[in-house]
Amino acid sequence: MRATGYRLLIFTAHCARGLGRGEWDMATGMLDRWLSSRRWPVTDLAAPPADSDLRAVPGDSGPPVLGHTLSMFRQGDFGLRRHRELGPVSWARAFGTRIVAATGPDAAQEVLVNRDKAFSQAGWTFLVGPFLNRGLLLLDSEEHLHHRRLMQEAFTTSRIAGYLDRVDTLAKRVVPTWEPGPAHPALRRLTLDVATEVFMDAPVEDAAALQRAFTDTSRAGMAVVRRPVPGGRWSAGLRGRKALEDFFRPRIAERRTSTATDLFTALCQARTDEGHMFTDDDVVNHMIFIIMAATDSTTTALTSAMHQLGRHPDWQDRARAECLSVDPPTVTSLGGLTALDLVVKESLRLVAPLPTLARRTVKDTSLQGHYVPKNTLVFLSPGISHKLDDYWTDPTRFDPDRFAEPRREDKSHRYAWMPFGGGAHKCLGMHFGMFEVKALLHAILRTFRWEFPPDYELVWDTNSIPVPADNLPIHLERL
Repeated sequence: MRATGYRLLIFTAHCARGLGRGEWDMATGMLDRWLSSRRWPVTDLAAPPADSDLRAVPGDSGPPVLGHTLSMFRQGDFGLRRHRELGPVSWARAFGTRIVAATGPDAAQEVLVNRDKAFSQAGWTFLVGPFLNRGLLLLDSEEHLHHRRLMQEAFTTSRIAGYLDRVDTLAKRVVPTWEPGPAHPALRRLTLDVATEVFMDAPVEDAAALQRAFTDTSRAGMAVVRRPVPGGRWSAGLRGRKALEDFFRPRIAERRTSTATDLFTALCQARTDEGHMFTDDDVVNHMIFIIMAATDSTTTALTSAMHQLGRHPDWQDRARAECLSVDPPTVTSLGGLTALDLVVKESLRLVAPLPTLARRTVKDTSLQGHYVPKNTLVFLSPGISHKLDDYWTDPTRFDPDRFAEPRREDKSHRYAWMPFGGGAHKCLGMHFGMFEVKALLHAILRTFRWEFPPDYELVWDTNSIPVPADNLPIHLERL
């Protein structure tokens, strides 16, 4: 018990003060392995109504104090193991509350289609409410549809073409300056550069402070101590949110009449046929949400793709040959890069950029024949659907051809592959996101070759998104 208490102390110290990446991985890995070796009594979440033929949701509270927080935090095979042992609907205690896991394509479809309007976006409030306040992700029903319709004006074909041209210009300037070293920090800086230059058209002198604010805000949602403890992630996230508000709000009036072509300006000027526009508060909230979502998901997709291309030089050579044959990357030309498209899709399958989709029930409901009471937090896990052998051949293997005709394993179920979510809240910027990832890889593949040793093992850790615990050390060979 003394050793266990020591592990808990290390973990709590990180939550309150923060540890370095290596110390954090060592401490949490040690504790997670110990907790994973234990089994906890399975109990019911809540008894179904007496006149119902629904089943109770099975699950357990896990270890004292932490529950299953650490296992959820680190991802690993925790969710997949629970799916196999308890089925597609189970519950666990984590982050100080009870959470129902809806895993697998059938459960995901039931939640995301949401026919009886029982599953609300309010689930996100628990994770990111103070940081992405009233962003599109947190809106429901008619309000969500109104804001989504208006936001589509920032993602028209012509707008996307303009953004993509700026992404290509930036990538050709930045990527050739890379030196051998950890790939993940370089990719993170690259996507943050896209955020400040392409999305915001921010002054160079503001870029570093804005990028720190982005990082602090995006990581705050996975804080275990969910209070503004000095030095903790939650507190840093609140400061980051305030810094972003202070940047956007004073500039909105000028951007409403600007001729600039960045995303910030597009949101300020978006207007429906009826003349509706976003308020200043709307613009601030949506810009913070878009930048958080786009930066984090793009970084993860790029990291996963570079890892797989380094492990599979044959696919790297195929993708590079395509990229060398096309320049500049445009909406049209990127559509012809078949190998690159397959690699990106398979990389998104193996490592879902958004590990969790959160909902909260607004009334008693059913889920896959189970009774889920009102005000229950429900988490969907795209990554689990991506690893089930009912839908994917040898699902742990990198096999981009599974997305090619005639196999198209992603068509085995409407929700077998869902890196961008689904239903009414499917990612609005998914098309531009795919173009951005491909354009950045286009620049990287035309500039460098890389490979990993055969025995290299990448361990994914989680802040708010999957990140490589070792920052993906890589040797870049300039072409």
